[in-house]
Amino acid sequence: MNHKQSPHIVVIGSGGAAMAASLKAVERGARVTIIERGTLGGTCVNTGCVPSKILIRAADIAHLRRNSPFDCGVSKQSVEINRARLVEQQQALVEGLRHAKYGSIISDNPHITLVGGEARFVDSRTVAVRQPGGTEQHIRFDRAFICTGARPARPAIPGLAETPYLTSTTALLLDQVPPRLAVIGASVVAVELAQAFARLGSQVTVLARSRLLSGEDPAIGDALEAAFYREGMDVLRQTQASRVAYSGGEFILQTPAGECRAEQLLVATGRVPNTEALGLEMIGVRTNKGAIEVSERMETSVPGIYAGGDCTDQPRYVYVAAAAGSRAAINMTGGDVKLDLSAMPTVVFTAPQVATVGLSEAQAKARGLSVDTRTLTLDNVPRAQVNFDVHGFIKMVAEKDTGRLLGVQAVAAEAGELIQAAVFALRSRMTVQQIGDELFPYLTMVEGLKLCAQAFTKDIKQLSCCAA
Repeated sequence: MNHKQSPHIVVIGSGGAAMAASLKAVERGARVTIIERGTLGGTCVNTGCVPSKILIRAADIAHLRRNSPFDCGVSKQSVEINRARLVEQQQALVEGLRHAKYGSIISDNPHITLVGGEARFVDSRTVAVRQPGGTEQHIRFDRAFICTGARPARPAIPGLAETPYLTSTTALLLDQVPPRLAVIGASVVAVELAQAFARLGSQVTVLARSRLLSGEDPAIGDALEAAFYREGMDVLRQTQASRVAYSGGEFILQTPAGECRAEQLLVATGRVPNTEALGLEMIGVRTNKGAIEVSERMETSVPGIYAGGDCTDQPRYVYVAAAAGSRAAINMTGGDVKLDLSAMPTVVFTAPQVATVGLSEAQAKARGLSVDTRTLTLDNVPRAQVNFDVHGFIKMVAEKDTGRLLGVQAVAAEAGELIQAAVFALRSRMTVQQIGDELFPYLTMVEGLKLCAQAFTKDIKQLSCCAA
């Protein structure tokens, strides 16, 4: 397709969804204008996945130098944390990736134009871009893709707004390890950062409105809570702060369990879509609590306007955002594809990791399915045994009559690495019998999938170490 006669697509935002959409659209002959009001690159590279996993990995190293299952024969070390230097190392990689994977790709592509400023829809084919100097530029387009992301939410707790509390964004830049850290929240971001700071040396207290990872199978939260207790962390279930104050360099949280004090407070209670400034109501784009409603084709309620990523009603993972972006681009350039999330893996980067795909037992039953399940504790997995780390489990949910795999939940070291095999099994509509009959490399965590599948028909404890 000749780019001079090609559709003009406006992309609002510059994160993972934006880049996937822009590159795919250009590949299919479109001209693209990216509009970005802040820092190029979006959440993942700047304030999400990349810096948080660097923090978590550094914390893992600190923890292992202090404590490991092999302390009887490998001497412990006294660990000193220079948090400022760790932040420097972290941000150097963030800036390098932002340049390599976003800035340079955009600048090197003649069919992509980057415009700085805040976009607002004037009508269904025009955006106004308010630029830093105050001037406003109108840009006409044939199609638009909204991918403006989300920001940390602030719960309505009396006194909180007047305190210098941390969000997931600012916590990643904290240049000192606080002696005490209170965490409000118990979902993915909260538990990941809570454990990371505990491993760096903070005394951490987590305030969970219900329990840890309450959207998952209850056994997952229980296993993670047990891991936290082993590491000296406190978890207060069914606990909400009724008031927060800050005085003398200290946060004071009023809770039903009494007063909680800490030098730092991390608030991680979810994220709010960045959609309020777009003027969506002017053109009739439907939202639900700020999240843009999209179809399987990534189209909004207004023809020609598409959306993806954390500003939509889809699951908030960067790989979902990128998949949404590429599919939206195909549809904006004459194709017709859908985003299938039926085998979407999730990973929580705690220790042990939590990984899931497909349906939990409760979700399967809620759909009216008759299910059979098996839970394999890690003391049955040879890799976990030789690691001297058998805390956790693998659970499989299968259709009772056919044995077809419906879902997997895992709490294990490197659970995020084994879950992709379960994704492929789900996609292939494999039965637990077929999974149990497959060849798995011995002394790997992923072999736990085979053993769990075999547990549907065999007593695992009666098998030899690598019996097929």
